[in-house]
Amino acid sequence: MEPEDQVIRYAEHDGASIAWSAVGRGAPLVIGGWWSSHLELDWRNARFRRFAAALARHRTVIRYDRPGAGVSDRGGIPARTLEEELATLETLIDEAAPGRVALFGASSGAGVASLYAARHPERVDALVLYGSYARGADLASPAARDAMLAVIAQHWGLGSRVLADLFLPDATADERAEFVEFQRRSASREVALASLRAVYAFDATGHLGDVLAPTLVLHRRHDRAIPFALGKDIARRIRNARFVELEGDDHFPWRGDADAVVRETLAFLGAPVDASGGRSRAGVVASAGAAVPTARLTEREREVLRLVAQGCTDGEIATRLMLSAHTVHRHVANIRLKLDVPSRTAAAAWALRHEVI
Repeated sequence: MEPEDQVIRYAEHDGASIAWSAVGRGAPLVIGGWWSSHLELDWRNARFRRFAAALARHRTVIRYDRPGAGVSDRGGIPARTLEEELATLETLIDEAAPGRVALFGASSGAGVASLYAARHPERVDALVLYGSYARGADLASPAARDAMLAVIAQHWGLGSRVLADLFLPDATADERAEFVEFQRRSASREVALASLRAVYAFDATGHLGDVLAPTLVLHRRHDRAIPFALGKDIARRIRNARFVELEGDDHFPWRGDADAVVRETLAFLGAPVDASGGRSRAGVVASAGAAVPTARLTEREREVLRLVAQGCTDGEIATRLMLSAHTVHRHVANIRLKLDVPSRTAAAAWALRHEVI
């Protein structure tokens, strides 16, 4: 994909415009919530574009800039709380992907992605978290957080250079200079300060236990920006989350071994990609599923699975079985867990292959 392949659109939210773009094909994969992003500048970055293009070969990749930043309305007010961040994401998804979605929450985007999954279980097929954490307060000591905020408040130019050293410790001088320029073009000093202050204040611990969607947590062992232990912590807080340790120290997923991030993500989402030892993860899941007897499913779960395989939505299943949509979604989540399949579609395929319907 080339820079001209991207088309930027706008959604209205709280009196301001949110910029978003969609590239690729397949079911939607929504990526966002970065504290600093710029749809145009990111897309001109060859590494970023290769990373997004690799995902877009199997998914429709939807990205957006938060209010007040990137190419969104610069008069917009950046979110101060996760609830405000959620309202932005809800507007974006309703506009860009009104059906079911998968979410990719990286770094500071993990909080809002997981909150959306917790609040809208009927809309989320899968959740992938990368380089993530549960509480912003755990990122650094109070003194270090105050010092970082003070540097940005007093001199955004200096603050952007400090952040470049934090996020790109092994980059060349030219790469760091490019990232400094990127940050300053992505947001004003005021917006950058407000956004980072909000990142430090975000706390997802109250809702992570409510996430029902199958969840994959990826974290590089030596991530310099977000400690590895915080990735393990967020995985422990989400029911049945799968944690995968990656090698490397780059925080941004498109740097370092970006292919590993793409492989793990797409394999978890059910794409036929080579994830380990020459075998696709999808193949491993299929063989595991083949050994799972239907006796592991309850009679109600078998009823739900039959209807899933027939293409029924949660709402339609709820009506036919006289259950709530939330109860149906929980049954589907349990079915996927018991069958060890990565998606609703894979569960339907399993049912057809094993003549459950």
